[in-house]
Amino acid sequence: MSALPLSMFVEVTAKRQTAEDIIVVELADPHGRPLPAFSAGAHIDVRVPAPGQDGLIRQYSLCNHPEERDRYRLGILREPDSRGGSKAMHDELQVGDLLAISAPKNHFPLVPARRTLLFAGGIGITPLLCMAERLAHTQAAFELHYCTRSAARTAFLDEIRQAPFADSVHLHVDDGDAEQKLDLAGLAAAPDPDTQVYVCGPAGFIEHVLSTFREHGWPEAQLHTEYFSGAETTREDDDSFEVKIASSGASFQVPADKTVHQVLSENGIEIMVSCEQGVCGTCLTRVLEGEPDHRDLYLDDHEHAANDQFTPCCSRAKSKTLVLDL
Repeated sequence: MSALPLSMFVEVTAKRQTAEDIIVVELADPHGRPLPAFSAGAHIDVRVPAPGQDGLIRQYSLCNHPEERDRYRLGILREPDSRGGSKAMHDELQVGDLLAISAPKNHFPLVPARRTLLFAGGIGITPLLCMAERLAHTQAAFELHYCTRSAARTAFLDEIRQAPFADSVHLHVDDGDAEQKLDLAGLAAAPDPDTQVYVCGPAGFIEHVLSTFREHGWPEAQLHTEYFSGAETTREDDDSFEVKIASSGASFQVPADKTVHQVLSENGIEIMVSCEQGVCGTCLTRVLEGEPDHRDLYLDDHEHAANDQFTPCCSRAKSKTLVLDL
């Protein structure tokens, strides 16, 4: 896997459990210098300490107040089907370790609005907690709806209950009281051009929230999302196809059980990748000819329809051949 250009080293200054299978990790400059500024919704790329997997890089949202420059705080869920990233962060990472990270990046920024609705599912609370901090700091009107399976699996629960913006937070716990249940249809019932909607969490949760708001007539420009779980990369009816490299004319067959990235890497052609699930957009590659079969969660519908770029970590081809701008 090609490593991303990670621009700095930080020290792990704290690591603690915040809920079942969720840890909080705090990072700081080893020399006490201020860290690069970030905005609400931002994330960093981290080279995780995974034994035998040198160069494994994952993205984690920053969940502390965006005015803070002395630390970056991450909330990390132990994924049951971890491919090495979350398992290493839970089991291998120690206070005092140095980690290579990127500067903060933001593909999920806050848009100024009269009112903001935030919907968090599980670990999706991390970027939205940062947004809540920012909105409260600017005295903006907002509601944070935080949905979890149980109190034991609710990250930052005590912190949220004691936050200055606690009155703006609504907890919806699956094993809680009936009155805690999220009335999504009620919140979406009256489209408001002065309200922006943000949702983050598992793919199913995101789709439920977005589809409900769409059904009630909310325009796409007011709906914002960030996926944490990956895209579907393989299907039973997948066929093989050909990829051609425009610069050299070399062609390679991509079998049903391999990705474009895997095939190119095996043949000495490296593409910068990170999540390998179609979430981050790191591997985005221009398509000069052919029709991609888009399976990412990074590009929007308009960008998919253009068919001039795709994510070789997970997407495939509808045509027999794709000519790539490599």
